[in-house]
Amino acid sequence: MTNFKTEFIGTWTLLKKELLRFWRVVFQTVAAPVITAVLYLLIFSHVLANHVKVYDNVEYTAFLIPGLIMMSLLQNAFANSSSSLIQSKVMGNIVFILLTPITYLQFFLAFLIASIVRGIFVGACIYSFALLYVDLPMLHPWVIFGFAIIGGALLGTFGIIAGIWAHRFDQMAAFQNFVIMPLSFLSGVFYSIHSLPPFWQKVSQLNPFFYMIDGFRYGFFGQSDVAPLLSLSIVTFFFIVLASITLGMLKSGYKLRS
Repeated sequence: MTNFKTEFIGTWTLLKKELLRFWRVVFQTVAAPVITAVLYLLIFSHVLANHVKVYDNVEYTAFLIPGLIMMSLLQNAFANSSSSLIQSKVMGNIVFILLTPITYLQFFLAFLIASIVRGIFVGACIYSFALLYVDLPMLHPWVIFGFAIIGGALLGTFGIIAGIWAHRFDQMAAFQNFVIMPLSFLSGVFYSIHSLPPFWQKVSQLNPFFYMIDGFRYGFFGQSDVAPLLSLSIVTFFFIVLASITLGMLKSGYKLRS
């Protein structure tokens, strides 16, 4: 019982530190991505509403919103863990975390949960604004919540890997610009993959971001490009793989203790 209480306090303390870190600069960490998503919504809904075919009985503007929510959720979950680690490494204060009596699993859980919280909070803000713009159903709330959790966890874990590997801000920017952004934009946020030629449909299905967004969108409309259970299985598989890699890196102290 004592060990459990001690481990809980250690995890909670690091988690609280991570939550306060992004909340103290809320204009940058929350308001900025919300404004960006709203601009995407206003521009793309106006330009493409009559040119992109999506699901039956679903307006393009309504179709667009879940994609923007999930894209912002994923990007911010990644940004939270990756930016925290690279800043701590560059400034040298990572040592104060490593000296504390917390295990690598506690370290992982604290950063992971903080990433999920930030991603979901940003997504909820976008959803709240979108309700002022269009009537958006939620046919399967638990599906929405489930994909939000697993999506945030996957990108939060990937952010930890990126933060551990990188030792300069430009290396972290490379992850954001050449991996996260392209995969986000080519995941079906702004279109249904069934509107693409067969070759590009197959290419899109190699993108794990597609399954997160497609499954998340199913929770709103009950329609998707692939079966939601398949999407959930693929996303869960990727999370398990990345979580295993991350825990191995943390346990060994790779680029953290040297």
